[in-house]
Amino acid sequence: MISGDRRLFGIAAEGLAKAFGLVDLTSQVIPFDFTDYYDKQMGGPLCRRFVSFQEPFDPGRIAEAKVFTNRLETELAALSAGGPPRPINLDPGYVAESKLVLASMKNFSHRIYLGQGVYAEITLLYRKGRWEPLGWTFPDYASGRYDAFLTAVRDALRAGGVKGRPARGPARLRQAGREDNSK
Repeated sequence: MISGDRRLFGIAAEGLAKAFGLVDLTSQVIPFDFTDYYDKQMGGPLCRRFVSFQEPFDPGRIAEAKVFTNRLETELAALSAGGPPRPINLDPGYVAESKLVLASMKNFSHRIYLGQGVYAEITLLYRKGRWEPLGWTFPDYASGRYDAFLTAVRDALRAGGVKGRPARGPARLRQAGREDNSK
């Protein structure tokens, strides 16, 4: 989640939980200061917060999740009348043992079309005990700033989830067969 209004993180997390189940991990609020790309539509200064979910989620539904988060963004914009046109950005993704995948409505050379106007990309790889950026990885993800949270999500996934629950959700979707290219 990216927003200049930190209050929206909690409201958005509640909306996401209604669709994807209980939140099990929440990151700290992290400055989003690697780009001014969103400033005109979102204001600033912007921050990012991640959440992951306890409930099982099929990675094949990532396009559906992105369509849902777009609707939720529109609902939250209506609540923020008088504020910036897009007060929050919600881009779902998932952590697998070997990668972070993000969904987007924007096409680019490295993105794969999933349907419903949604594309996906592998943003980070997990190899040899660390997250590695790719040539197209956004600078904020490439910086390592989010690695501790992503590793906590990955660790929970490998452990079978918080409180023994399956460790899947839009921010953490467990593959049907475990993949582990980390060695």
